[in-house]
Amino acid sequence: MAISVRNLLKERKFPFLFALAFLLASLVILLLSNNYSLVSFSLSDLQRSQSQQQQNPQPEPESGSESESQSLPPRNDDFQSESKNETVPASESLPPPPPPPPDRGSADFHFDSSESLDMKWVMCKGWVSVDYIPCLDNFQAIKALKSRRHMEHRERYCPKPSPRCLVPLPSGYKIPVPWPKSRDMIWYNNVPHPKLVEYKKEQNWVRKSGDYFIFPGGGTQFKNGVNSYIEFIEKTLPAIKWAKHIRVVLDVGCGVASFGGYLMEKDVITMSFAPKDEHEAQIQFALERGIPATLSVIGTKALTFPDNAYDLIHCARCRVHWDADGGKPLLELNRILRPGGFFIWSATPVYRDDERDRNVWNSMVNLTTAMCWKVVAKTVDSTGIGLVIYQKPVSYSCYEKRKENFPPLCDPKDQQNVSWYTPLINCLSRLPADSKGNLYSWPPPWPQRLSSKPPRLSAEPDAEEIFNEDTKHWSALVSDVYLDSLSINWSSVRNVIDMNAGFGGFAAALIDLPVWVMNVIPIHEQDTLPLIFDRGLIGIYHDWCESFNTYPRTYDLLHSSFLFQNLTRRCDIIDVAVEMDRILRPGGYVLIQDTMEMIGKLNPLLRSLHWSTSLYQDQFLVGMKGFWRPSDG
Repeated sequence: MAISVRNLLKERKFPFLFALAFLLASLVILLLSNNYSLVSFSLSDLQRSQSQQQQNPQPEPESGSESESQSLPPRNDDFQSESKNETVPASESLPPPPPPPPDRGSADFHFDSSESLDMKWVMCKGWVSVDYIPCLDNFQAIKALKSRRHMEHRERYCPKPSPRCLVPLPSGYKIPVPWPKSRDMIWYNNVPHPKLVEYKKEQNWVRKSGDYFIFPGGGTQFKNGVNSYIEFIEKTLPAIKWAKHIRVVLDVGCGVASFGGYLMEKDVITMSFAPKDEHEAQIQFALERGIPATLSVIGTKALTFPDNAYDLIHCARCRVHWDADGGKPLLELNRILRPGGFFIWSATPVYRDDERDRNVWNSMVNLTTAMCWKVVAKTVDSTGIGLVIYQKPVSYSCYEKRKENFPPLCDPKDQQNVSWYTPLINCLSRLPADSKGNLYSWPPPWPQRLSSKPPRLSAEPDAEEIFNEDTKHWSALVSDVYLDSLSINWSSVRNVIDMNAGFGGFAAALIDLPVWVMNVIPIHEQDTLPLIFDRGLIGIYHDWCESFNTYPRTYDLLHSSFLFQNLTRRCDIIDVAVEMDRILRPGGYVLIQDTMEMIGKLNPLLRSLHWSTSLYQDQFLVGMKGFWRPSDG
């Protein structure tokens, strides 16, 4: 090349040299302008959002009004949530393996951990603001309901647009008591709701002692304490074999979740649920204690769990009328109970003989017989508390022998893929089977169950290899990066959400730590939640364009892996950030693995919330929430 240039100079071909220089200069300018656009992408997008909002401001309701939407940071109306009924089919196809890490040698993005957006955050107002749950506290929608007969007022009604206010902290809020001490005591000021102390004082649910709430392990049906009750169950039916056979449990109408809290000692993971009701903060107490729980109700909509998920379902005076509306509530339990799984019902109709209880019991006998549920045990303990244990059939033989086809078997065409805003069914869900019609077997004993091939894994030739590689991937990533290289104090972490859990590999890799993980499968992603339950883990369906069914300040860590690219095609990233701020406790963390483009959008937004952030390997963003809240001005 040097020889050619020298010859050109000798031959004085200056026009050619000028044209060549001009082309090179143009190429350099083009590259520089493209690189700059990558750096400024998130900032310019959000600034554009602010200018649009200034032209179209949102209404500001009065403090304490029935709508909790406030004068909020600006909204980009280009982002709209899709129909809540659109779901990804639950086929046997597999999700793609984790995306390859981005090119760490790329120099086209400069990360500045101090970069922040100039957002005008405001605090939520109104009497529910400290415990605000947007989709459960939409009072305008609740007031407009024509009926509350089936607990419609406890179901989800998400406000549109999503509120962008930040929930205030309770006065005197402190960093939560660490696990395992938190199982038995929590700070009073963190959940300052004493109503339950008075309402349940005779049943030993919870007591106030100085600056703490104390949980003695009592309950309506636990007169000798919850440990004694758990032992009573196992003695009544030894086949239960806590952990080895029964690993994943659902506790319906759980109170303060002491049943699930004490089952952890036996290596059993329990999803406790109750509605947001007049007792105040049952689920908030549970999560503050470090016990898995969610807000939900058996009303008119299906629970957000997959079919055939739970090994055992428990109800101790849970105040659900199982035979109501043609038996739909009990048919919903049948849907989510694994074939061969157990339902334990401890309630007065089981052991009292007054007319009302006899009528309820007779109705329950008729319904369970029609559903082919077998009574495997019925007994009363020394305190006079009784229970009955039913078992779901493992084959179709009983269904085929019934004199009446009621309730009928569900038509395969009507089976819902993902239970998200879907109505309760009035039929018996079909037993799970592979593509050849073979019924699935019970998962292996725990802990082999965690790493074994899930019974419902796809039959595709490379399915098991993909599953095993995913398990290895997460085991190495958690061990080598998450636990050793990131600025996360894992000793302060107890309650974790994996925002897009895939096969549950992240949760599986954390199994030896004193944490529990709520594995969330977004409704627009591949449905792998049945596999997560097969592994002996728990999870739930959700749409992150809406608020999560939990109280504010209930999780210590939110994790996601390449979630935001698809999510931000459907809703505004600002709304997702507001929800993460609502869920996360002060001192809690977000751990986000994503592309530098998405990290470039998220980091300034989190910094505007006064979170501290750091970047690792150009793909892991760690944010820590502080105690900052915007001033009233």
